[in-house]
Amino acid sequence: MKDFLPIEAHPFLDAITIGLQIALIIFIALLLRSVLHRLIGRIGQEKQLPLELVVGGRRIVTFLLLGFALLLALDRVGISGAVIWTGFTGFVTVGAIAFFAAWSVLSNIFCAVLIFTSRPFGLHDRIEILENGDKPGLGGEVMDINLIYTTLKENTAEGEEPSYLRVPNSLFFQRTTRLRTRASAVRSLLG
Repeated sequence: MKDFLPIEAHPFLDAITIGLQIALIIFIALLLRSVLHRLIGRIGQEKQLPLELVVGGRRIVTFLLLGFALLLALDRVGISGAVIWTGFTGFVTVGAIAFFAAWSVLSNIFCAVLIFTSRPFGLHDRIEILENGDKPGLGGEVMDINLIYTTLKENTAEGEEPSYLRVPNSLFFQRTTRLRTRASAVRSLLG
């Protein structure tokens, strides 16, 4: 190939070769995509498949072919597919962990807003979170309601030091809550 190019282009021969290989990869991928789209369209007409299935098939073919072409092109530049896969899976893993961590906090904040607006209970009400219907569960006097937790002062025998439970706000919307005092009911009727 050096014989057909001017001497000034010889230092760029590797870059030109890689550029031509990438162009060939893209051309073959687009040509194959076009052929497969026509094939999917014909099969859809002959078999009277729903339009959604035909469009979905075309999109899947496009995604797979262009993804494969991108991996081949990056391989020609010197970036390994294994490196890309490792980076992608690492990114997805960190994103999933961050999503689940944030989901718990956001759920508790949203439930706190619901507690403040719907007022199922208030400060100094005695409540109990039931496990299964009538089984006794967590309970006590509501001492504080913040964005993440509701603090309950547990019922204790005389002379014992009280203990406090910090219950996530989302738990009040996952379990049945028994209201032991009428302060909230009166408060909601009045205001």
